[in-house]
Amino acid sequence: MRKLASIQRIKSIEPIANADSIVKATVLGWQLVIKKDEFKPGDLCVYVEIDSILPDKPEFEFLRNRNFRIRTIKLRGQISQGICFPLNILPNNIQVEEGVDVTDVLNIVKYEPPVPVNMQGIMKGGFPSFIPKTDETRVQVLQDLLDTHKGAACYITEKLDGTSVTYFIKDGVFGVCSRNLELEENEDNLYWKTARQFNIEEKLRRIGCNIAIQGELVGEGIQGNKLKLKGQHVFVFSVFLIDEYRYAMFHEWMKMMEELDLPTVPVINDNYRLENNIDDILSMSEIFSPMNGSVMSEGIVIRLKESKDLVSFKAISNEFLLKYGE
Repeated sequence: MRKLASIQRIKSIEPIANADSIVKATVLGWQLVIKKDEFKPGDLCVYVEIDSILPDKPEFEFLRNRNFRIRTIKLRGQISQGICFPLNILPNNIQVEEGVDVTDVLNIVKYEPPVPVNMQGIMKGGFPSFIPKTDETRVQVLQDLLDTHKGAACYITEKLDGTSVTYFIKDGVFGVCSRNLELEENEDNLYWKTARQFNIEEKLRRIGCNIAIQGELVGEGIQGNKLKLKGQHVFVFSVFLIDEYRYAMFHEWMKMMEELDLPTVPVINDNYRLENNIDDILSMSEIFSPMNGSVMSEGIVIRLKESKDLVSFKAISNEFLLKYGE
């Protein structure tokens, strides 16, 4: 689970050009603007990530005009992602230790965009336990992973701005899932309409084993259709082999997509050696989409190329976040 709020250490503090009362702080791999002299390097603080919604309480009243939501902003030319609070914002009984998750303690929840009516669906059940949910972690919190896998063979795909979908065959039963739920078939539901449009059930049955494909549903009526596509489309980013309980490796994924005759998310680089530098990886995310060269991409996803253990993460374009108020 993502730690929306946690106890973290201020790694460094740097001045901001032409700014007297604010400075740039680094927490984990995030950069943010804080008040001058409020913290010093090495201090512990309560760090709250972007995508967080804070509760309507007096101590957070200064965020009311932002609907208590933490977004990416720019102050005096400096990107700021997240917010730091002193430790005294925590109840007295909390153990103060670097890395402790205090999301629930502070009643902070994750921002979720409104779901259009044609994507809500009728719940059949929770997300199947035999398939992992789709949820990539941001590179800013993964310094240990970069240390461990520096130089590893990876591939890079575009992070499409849509909604994730999972289609599966398990013991002869076909299923359709949104990010968090399995859905009953309904002719008005976009997840099911797309499944029928691209004959996904028939194609999965041809494979002859228990299998799931996970992808991004994009196009008209989805997340503002930033790629300006006609209709709706699904682009597959992973194949999960249910009986082996593992993700297909890169070569398996590509071969299976040929067999299924389904498109993948755009592959930007299939021969990338992982760098141990968060800022450099974030710089790689600042690209225009291979699917529409006039549109800024949401970012990239990096995965180890030939590993049965899924090691992957995302780097989201800061320019994209600023442009769309995220």
